[in-house]
Amino acid sequence: MNPKAMILAAGLGTRLRPVTNTIPKALVAVGGITLLERSILHLASCGVKEIIINVHHFAGQIIEFLDKKKNFGLAISVSDESGQLLDTGGGLKKAAWFFDDGNPFIVRNVDVISDLDLRAMLDYHIQSRALATLAVRTRETSRYFLFDADHRLCGWTNIKTGEKVVCFEPPVNPEMMAFSGIQVVDPAIFPLILEEGSFSLTQLYLRLAKDQLIKGYLDGSAVWKDVGKSLADLMEPIT
Repeated sequence: MNPKAMILAAGLGTRLRPVTNTIPKALVAVGGITLLERSILHLASCGVKEIIINVHHFAGQIIEFLDKKKNFGLAISVSDESGQLLDTGGGLKKAAWFFDDGNPFIVRNVDVISDLDLRAMLDYHIQSRALATLAVRTRETSRYFLFDADHRLCGWTNIKTGEKVVCFEPPVNPEMMAFSGIQVVDPAIFPLILEEGSFSLTQLYLRLAKDQLIKGYLDGSAVWKDVGKSLADLMEPIT
């Protein structure tokens, strides 16, 4: 099975200003290669041949870039959010039509650089029969997903603000893991999306986790970097 995929590329990239005052975040280059190209090649490495990309900020530039690159030899569609930025959850809902083959698919943030073995993650997702599987890793951040001993999502917390969401009665010491910006999703999720307009996938998963199986997948990849947080992140070497 060759999974389909979505690249979330519609963000404004406000934390990368002034670079993103003239170009979309997806076309910011790291090591001479745009974030969008890195994301596409990462997906292609696990056999993805069909990709949908949501666009908003400088959408025309992304479309021109894809045309120039001849879509990297892949079947690439664009979900245009120029009229309204829909956040990650709303963006996925708008692109639901694309995932019509009944198979689980991959969703990744454009500003994450990773060499995660996507095929292994996909296999884990299928074996666990989860509705969604989130790549997570041990790293310092302010926001964490909470998991029980079976790696089932049971909550979320922001240690900086003290905010906490509990999906169901969690273990005494739930495992705190940071999201890697990559997930595998079953299309059975679409009828369960009740939210409208702009909303996040985190918001959706936390609502569904009470009754649906949302799993965490340990991301032990050697390369992982979120370059969408600040200009300083763009300058640091990729390790």
